[in-house]
Amino acid sequence: MTDPVFFVPSRRYSVGEVAGLTGAVLADPGHSHIEIFTIASATEGGEGALVFVDGKRNATSLATLHAAAVLCTPDVVGLVPAGIAVLVTPRPQQAFARIGRLLFPDAERPVGATGETGISPFAHVDPTAHVEAGAVVEAGAVIGPNAGVGAGTVVAANAVIGRSSQIGRDCYIGPHSSVQYALVGNGVIIHAGARIGQDGFGFAGGARGPERIPQIGRVIIQDNVEIGANSTVDRGAMADTIIGENTKIDNLVQIAHNVRIGRNCVIAGLTGISGSVVVGDNVMMGGGVGLADHLTVGAGARLAARSGFMHDVPAGEIWAGFPAKPMKDAMREFAWLKKMAKTKKDGGGND
Repeated sequence: MTDPVFFVPSRRYSVGEVAGLTGAVLADPGHSHIEIFTIASATEGGEGALVFVDGKRNATSLATLHAAAVLCTPDVVGLVPAGIAVLVTPRPQQAFARIGRLLFPDAERPVGATGETGISPFAHVDPTAHVEAGAVVEAGAVIGPNAGVGAGTVVAANAVIGRSSQIGRDCYIGPHSSVQYALVGNGVIIHAGARIGQDGFGFAGGARGPERIPQIGRVIIQDNVEIGANSTVDRGAMADTIIGENTKIDNLVQIAHNVRIGRNCVIAGLTGISGSVVVGDNVMMGGGVGLADHLTVGAGARLAARSGFMHDVPAGEIWAGFPAKPMKDAMREFAWLKKMAKTKKDGGGND
């Protein structure tokens, strides 16, 4: 049995075309005819491959590189082996991503599980639901009463769109995902197994134990948001949970009720955001970040991986640690602990 090929290049690109498409400078114009038909990491390379190297600290693989062309910063041009086309740009990874999307457009956006078009005879679409022409509803999917699905949207196999929820145009709702009590904009990607609009974790203490507080808010997901596989976004308690335009959320992320996330944020996997947290625009969160409830994270802040947050984070700052604090303070504490540990090991500390 031969290995299956999941992604086939759309066509071949010459190095000269790559230079024109990315704005990179071709170091040797004589290489403009070299053809590229795949992408690879600089450690792998391969025939017809385009790779990228961003700065000297990432240039160790160049000595043994076998590839058609490399996108790189000016400081590593002299390290590229002879015969490989060199495309010089201050932002090689962004240029690499652009060419990768052109070479493999099917990898840029998920596709349906069954390959069906229109509404599958094996889907359930309530008579009161409105599915625009050009939408795809695959086998096993459920579209509830008064729900709406826009043109160009794919509702993949066994996905559920709940009562009155509205999905915009050119979206993708992955297999076995569910969207309830939600208004979803255009161009949104919700990957397999994600759960949107479940009730938030709201309980009040009582004589007989925790008592449920009704969660009557919604989830609002703005245009071009991406939500990773098996992530969860709870609906609001009374107010709405809001995910801002163009925000990208990784797999296995928990976003609790009443959270408001701004535009262009990036949230890595295993992050947990407690109820009523407000996150500004352009915030970046590393993997495994945890935020206590009712915090505010200012615009442009960066939260280091595995950090735990108990206090607000000012705009533009970088915080790390557990409990988290400004990066400079966290690094100073780490250095002090390392010094103390070494002193103890060497027998120089007090008992």
